[in-house]
Amino acid sequence: MKLSALQQYSVVTANYWAFTLTDGALRMLVVFHFHALGYSTLEIAFLFLFYEFFGVITNLYGGWIGARYGLRLTLWVGTLLQILALLMLIPVAATWPKLLSVVYVMVAQAISGVAKDLNKMSAKSAIKTVVTASPEDSQKGETQLFKWVAILTGSKNALKGVGFFLGGVLLTAFGFNAAVGWMAAGLAMAFLLTLVLPGEIGKMKAKPAFSALFSQSQGINMLSLARFFLFGARDVWFVVALPVFLEASLGWTFWEIGGFLGLWVIGYGIVQGSAPGLRKLWGQTSSPGVSAIQFWCALLTSIPALLAVALWRNVDVSLAITAGLTAFAVVFAMNSSIHSYMVLAYTDQENVSLNVGFYYMANAAGRLVGTLLSGAIFMLGGSEQAGMQACLWTSSLLVLLSWLSSLRLPSPRASAET
Repeated sequence: MKLSALQQYSVVTANYWAFTLTDGALRMLVVFHFHALGYSTLEIAFLFLFYEFFGVITNLYGGWIGARYGLRLTLWVGTLLQILALLMLIPVAATWPKLLSVVYVMVAQAISGVAKDLNKMSAKSAIKTVVTASPEDSQKGETQLFKWVAILTGSKNALKGVGFFLGGVLLTAFGFNAAVGWMAAGLAMAFLLTLVLPGEIGKMKAKPAFSALFSQSQGINMLSLARFFLFGARDVWFVVALPVFLEASLGWTFWEIGGFLGLWVIGYGIVQGSAPGLRKLWGQTSSPGVSAIQFWCALLTSIPALLAVALWRNVDVSLAITAGLTAFAVVFAMNSSIHSYMVLAYTDQENVSLNVGFYYMANAAGRLVGTLLSGAIFMLGGSEQAGMQACLWTSSLLVLLSWLSSLRLPSPRASAET
């Protein structure tokens, strides 16, 4: 049976959703399990080092592989690698020497990082193959593209939030080893859905040369730089510092932290998915452009700084964290949703996997830097309160650098013409 473009995209998205659940849950499982074993925040950050580093490499080469051999291959490999990474973590035990545990988990996380970005690149690139161009009404086509991108990105992050909560619950109910085993079994079932995909989805008509790995578009390059700083700004306080701060400073339990962060990511995903509708409420009926990125980025710069000041002034910490996270979620989600649309607006169907791969390489590099800074800066702060404040000030600085990068963005149409 030949699948329509919409059916192909639905299969890709369903697999991506299942993958996202395991990815979010695994992050919480690793953070909480190794923190409970007495690992420092810097040591926990190192557990994610290969995850983020190999995400950078994967996005660079994954787009080229997808363009040459099709998105079905990258999707299959990504899903199977995640299953392998989960199975590798089943035998991890508290009795292992610390060095062995760190190295072993870093290798498993490296495989998971490759898997995650192969899946994400496949799903994001597939949108461009589904949304048909409208030569007679280009704005209609761009508006439709923005809507589809927002739905995919928003639903993915909402499910990642569910995954955070799932990770906390699974760790509490079954323990680390059984939890990763159950997730591997669930993802294996989702993989079976992808066997119906045709091999030609996402392939370029002309095989791209290896030199095509690096984007020649000013729009893609500057957007990628802005994305690097934007996601570094998020992860510098959210990935390691915040969960440890909530547990060590406020005494929250694992499932409470997992549930709280999960609700945050779900809300963040809902805002992302609702971005086109929210823009309509504000009277913005056309697709977003460069000015929208600059506006939301400038607004975001102030939020981590204000939260750092609130902690310094000893405002009610739970209230400050909740209010600060809520504001950050809304503004960051609008910014991220527009970013995800703009990378597709800057490219065409023929080069989509190459440009999306390059763009998400910058995204992964930002997460890598943010993750390492999160563990290092929090630890160097000397106390949980001071460490958290330092991470927030660093976040504000990185958002400012993202805004400065966005000042050099061309309009998507002008970029497409060059």
